[in-house]
Amino acid sequence: MRVLVTGSAGFIGNHVALRLLGDGHEVIGIDNLNPYYDVDLKRRRVERLVPNKNYTNCQIDINDREALDEVFKNHQPDRVVHLAAQAGVRHSLTAPRDYIDANISGFLNILEACRNFGTEHLVYASTSSVYGANTGMPFSEHHGTNHPKSLYAATKKANELMAHSYSHLFEFPVTGLRFFTVYGPWGRPDMALFKFTKAILKDEPIDLYNNGDMKRDFTYIDDIVEGVVRCLAQPPQIDPAWHSDHPDPASSGLAAYRVYNIGNNAPIELMEYVAILEKTLGKKSLKNYMPMQPGDVDVSWASADELIQDMGYTPATSMEVGIQKFVEWYLDYFEIKI
Repeated sequence: MRVLVTGSAGFIGNHVALRLLGDGHEVIGIDNLNPYYDVDLKRRRVERLVPNKNYTNCQIDINDREALDEVFKNHQPDRVVHLAAQAGVRHSLTAPRDYIDANISGFLNILEACRNFGTEHLVYASTSSVYGANTGMPFSEHHGTNHPKSLYAATKKANELMAHSYSHLFEFPVTGLRFFTVYGPWGRPDMALFKFTKAILKDEPIDLYNNGDMKRDFTYIDDIVEGVVRCLAQPPQIDPAWHSDHPDPASSGLAAYRVYNIGNNAPIELMEYVAILEKTLGKKSLKNYMPMQPGDVDVSWASADELIQDMGYTPATSMEVGIQKFVEWYLDYFEIKI
């Protein structure tokens, strides 16, 4: 297939593009290399893709409609994996317009391009954050998601609604993937594992929100990628069992629409997570206990039943293995010896 991947210089997008190339597909990568975090890290991710003869790099912004349409027109992608977004709950408290621009206006441009250029299937990134104030565990795609606790989550919920309307009106399949706390090599510097590793190695304190009393369904990057690739290969269909009297938010009787959780289905206590990292680094951390941050949640826990049933796949990388692989990458990338 010819697959267009947005956010190809990002953490998840880069891994997905590399996997698709390895599977023999042609990949067109889009990224604007924005400075939300270290641009050099993004450039070095792209360098992993460029040598492949089946990769085309396009440095454009998805908010540039003319440039985006030109890429679709020139390359005519069969399928699209949309991973470009403004991420991060805390950043949305101080820079809300970044989220409207990238996650609402940018996503509309992607939907319009898919509509106008005959895309066979759009797979896009949602987030576990859409579950918001819901405390029914584990989180299921069949739960309601109408109480987001951050603007970031609200924009991702909006993406799911926008995708449904376009799939219904213009008859192309869409799949939304709710990622749960992704970690691993080439990860984002604003994520906990990256920040904790950096701080511990420098003998600086790590910030533990809610006084460390949190649980997360940490999901290793390879498990995320496997889920993305499998979903991309299986476009959803209209659900014949869906009924308007009791509408299931996970599917639709009006559109070829589906949402899936991709999570490890095994939440880990934050303090256990830190202990595994300390053991891997062979070094104890200094801890700075802090109150809960606005927009954050105490616990995330994915039900992976739908992914297992429909895609025959269970994310299963252990925290010990995943953290070990991240630390090995981190030490190599920054040329650190311990």
